[in-house]
Amino acid sequence: MANKKSWLGAAVEGVKTLLTGMDTTMGEYLTPKIAEQYPENRKTQHVSERHRGTLVMPVDENGKNKCTACTLCEKTCPNGSIKITSVMVTTAEGKKKKLLQDYQYDLGDCMFCQLCVNACNFGAIKFVKDFENAVFSREALVQHLNIAPSEEEMAQYAENAKIAAAKAAEEAKAKAAAAQAEDAKVKEA
Repeated sequence: MANKKSWLGAAVEGVKTLLTGMDTTMGEYLTPKIAEQYPENRKTQHVSERHRGTLVMPVDENGKNKCTACTLCEKTCPNGSIKITSVMVTTAEGKKKKLLQDYQYDLGDCMFCQLCVNACNFGAIKFVKDFENAVFSREALVQHLNIAPSEEEMAQYAENAKIAAAKAAEEAKAKAAAAQAEDAKVKEA
């Protein structure tokens, strides 16, 4: 159906629309503005409690990481921004355990969903309110969060492995000797 309005009705409608827009603009123009002086007020800047800025790995009272290299955070990360490298070491008691070598976090790939923090049973990682993450290269966004084990620690673990291997060899010899003695008793009988 053809438009029944005259050109005068269309012009009046256009002027009404223009005045409505100008009324909204003037209303905004007259309201007081609040400007944040960002670079100067970064120390007093209010950041929401729920803000997730950067993933960090706090240390305990001994200066060590709480991370046990269980890789739960790496498995729950939906886009693979966490890479964990670990090695198996022998403790002084002769038990095997995982030791965290490298905890690599890619801030550029992270979508700040906090699934990794929720999956961590040990409280080894958390998000802080840091919001200034701008850098010039993507390589600078890849961070290594853990404190790497020292050479002395690794040497101690290697020594523990040697002691545990010698102890296991002794026990195996003792078992073999006991088995031979048992076989000898069975043959005599």
